[in-house]
Amino acid sequence: MALSESDIKQAADSLIAAAENKAAIAPLSETYPGITVEEAYQVQLLTVEHSLAAGRKIVGKKIGLTSPAIQEQLGVDEPDYGHLFEDMLAYQGMPFDTGRLMQPRIEGEIAFVLGDDLEGPGITPTDVIQATAGVCAALEIIDSRVADWQIKIQDTVADNASGAALVLGANLVSAMDIDLRHVGFVMTKNGQLAATGAGAAVLGSPAQSVAWLANKLGQFGIPLEAGEIILSGAAAAAVPVAPGDSIHLHVDRLGEVACYFA
Repeated sequence: MALSESDIKQAADSLIAAAENKAAIAPLSETYPGITVEEAYQVQLLTVEHSLAAGRKIVGKKIGLTSPAIQEQLGVDEPDYGHLFEDMLAYQGMPFDTGRLMQPRIEGEIAFVLGDDLEGPGITPTDVIQATAGVCAALEIIDSRVADWQIKIQDTVADNASGAALVLGANLVSAMDIDLRHVGFVMTKNGQLAATGAGAAVLGSPAQSVAWLANKLGQFGIPLEAGEIILSGAAAAAVPVAPGDSIHLHVDRLGEVACYFA
């Protein structure tokens, strides 16, 4: 049974309140049985509209569920996406306040900074590389407003793809001469190996992931715009973090990025 406009607004309001009050809610997929992915995106857009009305600024997009293993776990066959806001940017060398979050985890990714607009349909990985001003190592801090991460795809889509914050590496590198499928990732937590991966784990290629997003948004007449930051997706499983943790990510040929949690 399709959700009513009232249901969709109520779902969005519950996620907004959960974030503001740091009080996790039950999965929307349980509260609203039968909610579709399309309806979940409607919920996400209402939360985005609320953020914009509060003065927040969109600086890019993030792509999630790029790993075949995660897709299989959630029973889906494509990624999802969310919005990045300016106040989600965190900085190396500055402690990140975990009090802002509820149940944070962290992932290593490649971020694309676009030099030209991209608008689907028909965008290819080659188009993505040509439109990219540069790529850099990035850490994405994810969080869930759903209790105990008990999520289905509808839950994470509605919850802005579980986005929370990001840290960008200082080294912006041209993607023209790098095959991003073969770029390796090594992430440590408190000096101990926490995750490894390769670009090919991100939907076959991080550039393919960005192309998917451009084509997905193109269905709605929405372009990816020059200057936007696009997080292309995680190369390995997310790692839980807590106050006192220090994270370091090295991405082959792209450099390093690090953060620590207070």
